[in-house]
Amino acid sequence: MKILLVEDDQKLGVSIQKGLIEEGFNTEWITDGVEARDRVFQEQWDMIILDVMLPGVNGIQLCEMIRFKKNKTPIIMLSALGETDDKITALDKGADDYIVKPFHFKELISRINALHRRFHQSHHEPNEILSCDNLQVDKSKNKIYRGNKLIQLSSKEYQLLCCLLEEKNKVVSRIRILESVWHTNQDTYTNIIDVYISYLRNKIDLPNEKKLIKTIKGRGYMITDSE
Repeated sequence: MKILLVEDDQKLGVSIQKGLIEEGFNTEWITDGVEARDRVFQEQWDMIILDVMLPGVNGIQLCEMIRFKKNKTPIIMLSALGETDDKITALDKGADDYIVKPFHFKELISRINALHRRFHQSHHEPNEILSCDNLQVDKSKNKIYRGNKLIQLSSKEYQLLCCLLEEKNKVVSRIRILESVWHTNQDTYTNIIDVYISYLRNKIDLPNEKKLIKTIKGRGYMITDSE
């Protein structure tokens, strides 16, 4: 796997690069956001590990640029900022995962492997239509409709919706959602699930339409077209 590491902390950058190389990853380390922007688009990468606070161009801005260019390379954000709003901002700008500093190196490796695996699985899925009531998701085109209305979702909202629809009429546990959407089973993401369920409800539960996402107290969530 070819990884671009963007981290301006010298001690941490040296440590992460050394560890990744020892794990067998071909790793290039850059400390500046502007240089990283150029390198991202000069070569193909299997993974980008991106610090939030960078000189020149910060990690959030760079992540947004990458997604604006339709580059789908998996991105893991690193940050000392651990508040829910900080995580949501990064994820909404296109990050696939978010790790709060300090972290255990083994966790980073686990996140890299899980994200790499899920990325390649998702890019080899057959065309598929998921539906519930008059809500329809065309996974081949990443299009979501409620009746005749096109629904715009962020990347994480879309993944969460697909996670629920793939288990339609079944309770999806919080752990299952964490593993599927955020590639972790750590309870530090618990509040984010609640926030994104709220976002999703606001977008798909249109006026005069049936409410599709149900909270199953103590167990998780379920999307269903039954009462």
